Amino acid sequence: MVIRSAILAICAGLMGVQAAGHAVAIYGRNGVKLGAPPAAATKPVTDVVGGHTLTDSYRWLEDNQSAETRAFLRAEMAYTDSYFAQVAPLRDRIVARLTELERVDQTGLPQERRGALFFMKRPADENQASIYMEPASYEVQGGAVVHPGAVRLVDARSLSRDANASVSLADISRKGDLLVYGIRHGGADEETVRVLNVATKKNTSDELPLARYMGFGLTPDGKTLFYAKTLTDGNGAVFEHRIGTASDKDTQVFGGTYRDETLGPLDLIGCDVSENGHWLIVKVSHGVPATREDILLKDLRKPDAKFEPLVYSVDARSQLHMYGDRMFVSTDADAPNGRVLLAKFGDPSMKSWVVVIPEGKSPIRAVSIVDGEMFVGRLVDVKTQTTIYSLHGKKIGEIKYPTIGSGSVVFGREKSDVGYYTFSSFTVPPTIYQYNVTTGESTVWSRPKVPFDSSQYEVRQVFYTSKDGTRVPMFIAGRKGLPMDGKAPLLMTGYGGFDISMTPSFDPKYAWWMEQGGFFALPNLRGGGEYGEKWHEAGMFEHKQNVFDDWFAAAEYLIANHYTTKERLAITGRSNGGLLMGASMTQRPDLYGAILCGYPLLDMSRYQKFLIGRWWTTEYGSAEKPDQAAYILKYSPYQNIRQGVKYPAIMFLSGDSDTRVAPLHARKMAAAMQATVMAEPEEERRPVLLHYDTRAGHSAGVSVQQAIHDTADELTFLWNETGVK
Repeated sequence: MVIRSAILAICAGLMGVQAAGHAVAIYGRNGVKLGAPPAAATKPVTDVVGGHTLTDSYRWLEDNQSAETRAFLRAEMAYTDSYFAQVAPLRDRIVARLTELERVDQTGLPQERRGALFFMKRPADENQASIYMEPASYEVQGGAVVHPGAVRLVDARSLSRDANASVSLADISRKGDLLVYGIRHGGADEETVRVLNVATKKNTSDELPLARYMGFGLTPDGKTLFYAKTLTDGNGAVFEHRIGTASDKDTQVFGGTYRDETLGPLDLIGCDVSENGHWLIVKVSHGVPATREDILLKDLRKPDAKFEPLVYSVDARSQLHMYGDRMFVSTDADAPNGRVLLAKFGDPSMKSWVVVIPEGKSPIRAVSIVDGEMFVGRLVDVKTQTTIYSLHGKKIGEIKYPTIGSGSVVFGREKSDVGYYTFSSFTVPPTIYQYNVTTGESTVWSRPKVPFDSSQYEVRQVFYTSKDGTRVPMFIAGRKGLPMDGKAPLLMTGYGGFDISMTPSFDPKYAWWMEQGGFFALPNLRGGGEYGEKWHEAGMFEHKQNVFDDWFAAAEYLIANHYTTKERLAITGRSNGGLLMGASMTQRPDLYGAILCGYPLLDMSRYQKFLIGRWWTTEYGSAEKPDQAAYILKYSPYQNIRQGVKYPAIMFLSGDSDTRVAPLHARKMAAAMQATVMAEPEEERRPVLLHYDTRAGHSAGVSVQQAIHDTADELTFLWNETGVK
């Protein structure tokens, strides 16, 4: 949110929203004074949900386009601006430093096609990444690749006036003559899809309309594009598009039913084409995260071929990895930490398949095959380890990463002896390495020149005990030698869900915090995948409270060990992490000085009714079911706001372009929290703000310029409200 030169005047009582009064009603830190927040009308609606009677006073804010909601948002944005106007010098300094950290050349992982490399790149002075190509020939100087020069194929600068249109590289033909790419606006998940003739650098006539796409696959001859997308009824399907024809002529090749099983909105369908072009691969993931994943293949060499099940009706997550026509599947079937099997048709249960890489103590998180070698990425106490195997399962080496951080497996072509991998940490900007499979040597392919002195900072790992006695790991980063005397502000983030592992990676937001003399912390909560499927299951459904208890125990550990104090502890989280922030403010508001709650799930009684919320019932459950409502309503933040509680400073972050988590959660919770805080004694009231943008959304995609200003707002609020001068 860019500071306005003058605060908008909002007419009192407009559409049920009253303007903030001139008298001081709320005190922020460092002399910030605010009037009363916009008073949102209460219009109680009573429902029976899962056998529980619930009253919702702000149901009207679910209507995003109503005149009342838009008036509410205008008032909230003006109120939030009035806060930032009072801390403008701090914010200006943060914008200046973030600009230095962000305005560097950034390059994505390359993909090789016939001697050329295709990749995303954002030059330092541009707001979006474009798609580039360069010859694969190169020389090495000083341990780094010297690039011979890249050609811009798709220019993101030409796609919008406000620089909030972004492109993504979807697929490249085997010959490297066609490129499929997506265009989206703001942070929306939906995109349009175009096809580029690489030689002419001009789009073909092919265009796929705005939709949520789930996978693409060009055939080797470049004549056919298969793609998966979500239909208007919420169901998924796979289509065949002939290059050079109109998209309304595309034919559906999969979807609806399979083996007498009707597929619905909870069954996410993706597709790909094998590198040799022999197979159309369709994957059906039942739920998010999937409780079951089916892998179906169609032989494209046979005109009348049907889809054959490679993996079917197994309650597990599985991923196909091909080398020619040899098929390997990594799966957690009968192996919560994962294993790799040699697949074969005829036994979709996988029971008779040969084990290539057996299950171990540490969970397998990624697998790739390059030039006949298999790269298996594991998390060993949440630290990345990649082991190299032959296709028969013999260990032949490993990738050496520079320090504690996040390293990928090696990605490349089946027959190429060169691949690429990435590494990043809290103190190390993302670096891409080129890996020679024959020699085992790694060379820096791309390293951004971020003006951050990594040598001055360190990352440590600690373990603490959660409420039920579970041992939980946590990463802590900060300046070397920073005293643990309780005086440092500390920023902590977390997620805890959907089998997602949280590992150290670079972010200018965290870098700035550490530069100011603060600590940064990341606990590895249950619900993630850091210790395999059992760790994930320990934070799902009726066990979701474990995630929150792990988080509270992390805060208590940091305070008890004098990293910080309650007043100087700032927390931030988005999406499922936004739910974590909601639970933090409603269950343990005494532990924090400030909370940033971004793109959050907060009204868990109704989340499944909006956008793609139904996908997540395989993680949370649904309050529509009485047995699940019993535990969901115990932690649902919106239903657990309490009167007479001293809340910390809170800022909710959302925007109209969030097409994943409905922004109504942030709107309703902000209104309810503001009303609750105003009922507290005046001397105990802390700011509650709604930072709302009409362009921003859940996904990345906004311009670098807007991202810098949005991040500056977050840091300004959290830093100021932890009381640091």
